[in-house]
Amino acid sequence: MAQLWGGRFTKETDRLVYNFNASVTFDRKMYRQDIIGSKAHAAMLGKQGVLTQEETQAILEGLDGILEDVENGKLQITSEYEDIHSFVEAVLTQRIGDAGKKLHTGRSRNDQVALDMKLYVRDELDETEDLLKELLKSLLQIMEENTDTYMPGFTHLQKAQPVTLAHHIGAYFEMFRRDRERLADVRKRLNLCPLGSGALAGTTYPLDRDFTARCLGFDGPTRNSMDSVSDRDYVIEFLSALSTIMMHLSRFCEEIIIWNSNEYRFVEIDDAYSTGSSIMPQKKNPDIAELIRGKTGRVYGALMSILTTMKGIPLAYDKDMQEDKELTFDAIDTVKGCIALFRGMVSTMTFRKDVMEQSAGRGFTNATDAADYLVRHGVPFRDAHCIVGQLVLVCLEKGISMDELPLDEYKKISPAFEEDVYEAISLKTCVEKRNTFGAPGPEAMEKVIGECRAYLEV
Repeated sequence: MAQLWGGRFTKETDRLVYNFNASVTFDRKMYRQDIIGSKAHAAMLGKQGVLTQEETQAILEGLDGILEDVENGKLQITSEYEDIHSFVEAVLTQRIGDAGKKLHTGRSRNDQVALDMKLYVRDELDETEDLLKELLKSLLQIMEENTDTYMPGFTHLQKAQPVTLAHHIGAYFEMFRRDRERLADVRKRLNLCPLGSGALAGTTYPLDRDFTARCLGFDGPTRNSMDSVSDRDYVIEFLSALSTIMMHLSRFCEEIIIWNSNEYRFVEIDDAYSTGSSIMPQKKNPDIAELIRGKTGRVYGALMSILTTMKGIPLAYDKDMQEDKELTFDAIDTVKGCIALFRGMVSTMTFRKDVMEQSAGRGFTNATDAADYLVRHGVPFRDAHCIVGQLVLVCLEKGISMDELPLDEYKKISPAFEEDVYEAISLKTCVEKRNTFGAPGPEAMEKVIGECRAYLEV
């Protein structure tokens, strides 16, 4: 059992205890971050004269060799090591001798693991942000192609007012845009380097923490060594941001599932993102959308787990914090996979524009515009609201839409109606009149799409 401690102990750790305590089975995902962090630490020790130049060079070359061998499969990270830190140090010492034992000078596993986790989260955060940007590009393309695709907008899952598909997709564009902004906020707060904090109280060695921070792309060193080793706020914030991303994906998937149903038929999901039934040959199931919706709970669970783990931990480092990794790693992989799959699914979907427009026409989505028509003809809005309600009732009794109701029926309810009412309540007019910024009208959408395009070009 390769471990970084033992002098204080008179007998070997029980195997069951060792396995329970070990983390190499999951923290080996951080091998790259551990080696990069160790290289920065070694370079700083050499700069400060704590290591000789020969020792520094040997360590740096040894670490480069370990990284290369792990990545090309020549070197396996096995469970004989307690964690990724002991693996790197043990292999380094085997390869370069006593100089390898000096790598850990001036640091503790506490600040080392805090560094590795920050570097890992930062890398994964950047990859997640990139995936979101690609998703936003796909959504923008749908928006650009569907500014005149009419569909019903809903409240309470009931048809409310006509909108366009571009406007509806634009709502999700805004959600995922905020998600990118949240990730940027998390990155800003996590980007201070904990290395050099030691176990909790710093070190007596003349470390240059600013140098180490710069080497690793941080904005500077952390300001309190106790907080440095016990802080997992950035993990919680990242998981919270990931949970919000999954919530948005899940909402979108729920709509796609509904739109894909026989009752709606708004979309046709590509065969590559659907499955069939083992017994019912006619079925084409939206399994990817359903799985993304289902995996949302998995990511929420990771967030709740780390919140619960951290809530009762006194300063500074405690072994409980080892629980920050497995579920976080799983949540990251889950979210990245879901974003990529969702983008593929939504990019290959066929939108049934004719069905969407027919649905908008049949659901009295133009009722509000009929009321606005009366208001423009001098009828108080509250009276107009009541009049149009009576019109809807007549149409329901006759089984027709407001567009199909004869003008004499309109005039029976209110003499304010004239022939031009039909133009006023057409889907085209209903949408095109709504040009306040953020609305579905063509002028408003042109401005928004232009801003979205400029946002993605940065």
